[in-house]
Amino acid sequence: MGMNRQQKRGLVPATRFPEFRGAPKWSQKRFDEVFQRITTKNVEDNQNALTISAQLGLVSQLHYFNKKVAAKNLSGYYLLHKGDFAYNKSYSQGYPMGAIKPLKLYEKGVVSTLYICFRAKKGFNESFFEHYFEAGLLNSEIAKIAQEGGRAHGLLNVSVGEFFSNITLHVPSLEEQQKIADCLNSISDLIDAQTQKLAALKSHKKGLMQQLFPAEGKVIPQLRFPEFKANGAWDAKPLNKLTSYVDYRGKAPPKSDHGIFLVTAKNIKQGNIDYDISKEYVLLDDYDEVMKKGKPIIGDVLLTTEAPLGNVAQIDRENVALAQRVIKFRAGELIDNDFLKHYMLGDTFQNLLKFMAIGSTVQGIQGKVLHKLTIKFPSGLEQKKITDCLNSIDELIKAQTQKVDGLKAHKRGLMQQLFLSAPEVNV
Repeated sequence: MGMNRQQKRGLVPATRFPEFRGAPKWSQKRFDEVFQRITTKNVEDNQNALTISAQLGLVSQLHYFNKKVAAKNLSGYYLLHKGDFAYNKSYSQGYPMGAIKPLKLYEKGVVSTLYICFRAKKGFNESFFEHYFEAGLLNSEIAKIAQEGGRAHGLLNVSVGEFFSNITLHVPSLEEQQKIADCLNSISDLIDAQTQKLAALKSHKKGLMQQLFPAEGKVIPQLRFPEFKANGAWDAKPLNKLTSYVDYRGKAPPKSDHGIFLVTAKNIKQGNIDYDISKEYVLLDDYDEVMKKGKPIIGDVLLTTEAPLGNVAQIDRENVALAQRVIKFRAGELIDNDFLKHYMLGDTFQNLLKFMAIGSTVQGIQGKVLHKLTIKFPSGLEQKKITDCLNSIDELIKAQTQKVDGLKAHKRGLMQQLFLSAPEVNV
C-alpha cells in the first residue's frame, strides 16, 4: 500500500487490539529518531565474531561456519550488546534488500564494519522492531536509497547517512508496540518449540540410519531387528548390478512457463522433491524428445551429480521431466527402491560419494565412477522392515513440518494485519 493511501486511512493497521482502537494514529518517524547508530569499536578484544543467519539472527561464526572466518585482529569491528541490531547489505533469498537481525543469543559480540549497526532509543520496543523488520517493511524504503547498479559482489550500495535520515518508520505508542510484540513473540515461541521437535525427529532418524546400515568397512549393521540377527552378513554389489539407470547429463532441455514439470537439481531435497523451490517446465510436445533416454515412473530414485552433489529424492507423481545433473535409478530384483533411497541418504554412501568426487570449487562425480560404487543390502524382508521403519519416521517428520509451516503462515497473516502494509513477510 502506498504512502498516500496509508495517509488517507490515517496510518492505522487493518487490525488493532481493542484497547488501542480509539488510540492516536501511528506516527511517521525518521529512522534516526527511533534508532541511534553504533560505531563503538572492539577495544575490549571480544572474540565472539558474529554473522547473520536468517533463522537465528546474529550467531557466532564458530557455530554457523564451524570456524571463524573473520580477520585475526577484531579490534576494528563494531562491538554489539544484546538487543542491538545489525543490517547486512548483502541480498539473499527472502531478503532482497538485505537482512536486519538483533543480537539475542549472547550478551556481546562483534561484527564487520560492513554492517550498519544501531540500537533502539528510549521509548521504542526492540522486540516490536525485530518483527517489523522481519515483515519486510523496510524493503521499499531501502530500495529508494539503494544506488542504481549498486549490487556489485552481492552488496547493495546503501549510504549510512541516507539509511538513518531518509528511511521512514510507522510507529504506534510504546504500549501498543509492546502488545504487538508480546502477541508475535508468543507465536514465535510456539514456532521455536515445534521447530525443535522437528529437529529432534530429524536427529533421531539420522542416528537410526547410522545404526540400521553397516558402517564403512562393516558388513553387519550395529542395530538389527530381532528376526534378522541370525541372517549373517549383508551382500554387496556395485550400483550398475543392482539398478537400471538413466544419466540425463548433457544439453539442457528447452524450458517453458507451462507444460510438464521439470525436476531440476534444485528441486531434489532431503529425500523428497520440493515442487515449490523452483518451477520450470517443458512443453508437452517436447516431452517425448526430452525424455527419450527413459521416462521416470513413481518410485524411481533420483541423485544429483553436481551443484549440489549427492541430493536424493524419489519420484512421487506421474508425468515429470528430469533436467541435466540428475541420474535416475530403478531398482532391480535384489533391492527395493525405498531401500535404495534411504541407503543413498545414509552417511556411508554420502561419504563415499564425496570421497570419489572430483573438482574443488564445484564437486561432481563421473558416471563411470558412480555406477561402480558399492551398495550393501540384506534380504528383501529385512529391507522392507528397515524401509517401513524409516518411512514411518518420514511421515512423522512430514506431519511436524506441516505443523511448523502452518504456524508460520498464521504468523505471517497476523503480521500483515498488525503492521501498516506488510507485503513481504519472512518468518
